[in-house]
Amino acid sequence: MADPDAADPRAATTPPAPEVRDRLAYRVKRLVLGPPLVTEQLATEKLSNPMALGVLASDCISSTAYGSEEMLRILVPVAGAAAFSLLMPVTGAILFVLVLLTLSYRDVVSVYTRAGGSYVVARENFGPRVAQIAAVALLVDYIVTVAVQTAAGTDALISLAHLTGEGYTGIDHLKLPITAGVVVILMYGNLRGVREAGRAFATPAYLFMLAVALILVVGLVRALDGGLPHADIHAAGAVPLGEPGHGWLYGVSVFMVLRAFANGGSSLTGLEAISNSVSAFRRPQGVNARRTLTVMSCVLGVMVLGVSTLAHFTHAIPYEDGNPTVIAQEAHLVFGDGWAGTVGLVYVQLATALILYTGANTPFTGFPFLASFVAEDRFLPRQLTRRGHRLAFSNGIICLAVISLALLLVTGASVDRLVALYAIGVFTGFTMAASGMTAHYWRRRESHAKIAANLAAAVVSALVVAIFAVTKFTEGAWLVVVVFPLGVWALIRINRQYRQEAAALDNVPSFTTDRPHWRRHVVHILVDSLDLATIKALRYAHELRPDEVRALHFVIDESRGRHLAERWDRSSGTTVPLELVDCPDRRLRHAVAAHAARTTADGTTALTLLIPRRTYSTSWGRLLHRGTAEEMARVLEQLPNVAVTILPFDVTRAIQRQRSGAGEGTPRP
Repeated sequence: MADPDAADPRAATTPPAPEVRDRLAYRVKRLVLGPPLVTEQLATEKLSNPMALGVLASDCISSTAYGSEEMLRILVPVAGAAAFSLLMPVTGAILFVLVLLTLSYRDVVSVYTRAGGSYVVARENFGPRVAQIAAVALLVDYIVTVAVQTAAGTDALISLAHLTGEGYTGIDHLKLPITAGVVVILMYGNLRGVREAGRAFATPAYLFMLAVALILVVGLVRALDGGLPHADIHAAGAVPLGEPGHGWLYGVSVFMVLRAFANGGSSLTGLEAISNSVSAFRRPQGVNARRTLTVMSCVLGVMVLGVSTLAHFTHAIPYEDGNPTVIAQEAHLVFGDGWAGTVGLVYVQLATALILYTGANTPFTGFPFLASFVAEDRFLPRQLTRRGHRLAFSNGIICLAVISLALLLVTGASVDRLVALYAIGVFTGFTMAASGMTAHYWRRRESHAKIAANLAAAVVSALVVAIFAVTKFTEGAWLVVVVFPLGVWALIRINRQYRQEAAALDNVPSFTTDRPHWRRHVVHILVDSLDLATIKALRYAHELRPDEVRALHFVIDESRGRHLAERWDRSSGTTVPLELVDCPDRRLRHAVAAHAARTTADGTTALTLLIPRRTYSTSWGRLLHRGTAEEMARVLEQLPNVAVTILPFDVTRAIQRQRSGAGEGTPRP
């Protein structure tokens, strides 16, 4: 029996694995993001239902902070004080749409348990091309959501300064820098991974729910006691009151009511977040996602109704510059001016700012997943399918942050300007999801109730898209109307490019043998100098056992060429002669390409060109030496019967070996 403790005789002859040093960029990334997660840990990066509610519902419930206010912005200038009465039926219509969409998305997360939401639904039921409408809708929605949520969060902080600092506006000019900084922080949190983002971003959702609950409970108590105050609707900076007429809807046109309804549709943004991230749930994913979606919708409905009802009774009015916000005024009026009221106001506004900021985190969860699915279908660049250092889709996260920052810069972080870009993308996604579920149940001849509910949700969502496109066209919706077809065209164009590449690469000719049809195989080595890199190439050339090995030096500098030839002749390390090839115009790539073309002109000769490439690990080495091997390869790969092999040689490591006394064999100049 062999001795298990005996040393393996192969160990003495097996060279140790070379030490691979991490690059500076990787060391910095590890320092900033933490140690990398291995792929096996991906299964553990899942969210429990309470954690998922905090992370994925933040976008949805945080829209409570500005949904009612956006409706009043349309109604107040045309209906005056009557706008506070009209607010309630418009809110009722919004809640009706919420019920329909909740029923539809419960079906989505039950049937399609893989993340992707309306994109996956549309792809499975209408095909990949039609699904790109949903893809563009969701991608636009995610981008605008980040901008809207972070801008609204900064408004909450500025409103707190207004209401507690007696008109203090010293931070107004910092709105854009603060908002941009929050986007960068969100990007960093998500680059660290799903679990870290969950821990950091789940708590604010519950703090905000408690804050709104406090406002509603205290407001109800004061209303029953008859002590609920009114806001000053004529305050400086408030949206000017219109002069209502008489008759139906106080003289307000149906068009203006539809505009208010369209603005109020922003209250429902984020409802799709859970369907886009079903794979982030623990098993059983469909059941857990459906339960979380139902809870989220109920919470949202109660909060939207409560905020609108308080606005109806307190006459909290929107301000032209957005500050103080309606919900901030409600908290101030409900809690009063005492120290306890100030504490309550501070808590509500800080919780509102946190939920809005973390509501912008939901797209950082959904956008990368969606982009990876679209990229897997070859409608977006494949780089978006790769998981990064911490198992997150890092490329998608970075793209989302960069585009959102650009949008904030263009709009000046104005919520009112951003909302005009908002609901078209959201409700287009709703329409595609509900339509896809209708088609799903119709083909299977399943529940008529589900068919009816999803069809109603699809029709209503499509109507909202049409209403928003018409009523908000001049306020910025035209940009989304233009971007949509361009975005769909771009995705289809990317897909066509990928399909053409695949067709070209897959067009393998039929053959009966895998042996080459060439009669001769020659290997030519491009020699720049006589050194270890060239010797390595010569040894490799002989290992290929070609019919012919030639060493070529294309002469750019005649004196240098003669000196190299003399050194080559004096060397006893090779039997391959060095040939000097004239290159009078110093266009090296053209000369090498012409030589390769001549060598293989007979159609039966195969040429392998070996190009020694000297690599440098240090910045000085890369700065002092110009690499041309890749450029040469790109030119030569266009020629038939020509193969290019680049042989790297680490010069920096050779220097280290020489310094340690292991470089005695290095040729002297």
